[in-house]
Amino acid sequence: MLKKTVLTYFKSPKKIADILMISPAAVSQWGKIIPEKNAYRLQEFTNGKLKVDSSLYRKINRDQINGKIIK
Repeated sequence: MLKKTVLTYFKSPKKIADILMISPAAVSQWGKIIPEKNAYRLQEFTNGKLKVDSSLYRKINRDQINGKIIK
């Protein structure tokens, strides 16, 4: 799930943080792709209006294995 999609949907990092019970600072530290666990939580919270794209996370895992840094 892309951070920009989540921000467009919820309008503010604070609202996202409140829903996920994390700090707004944690949201601001996300890269372009939000952490997979949080993506699934937001998919559930929005009743599927936001959807997890599992292919994004497969690429991240491949890149991490190959030593690339994702931001």
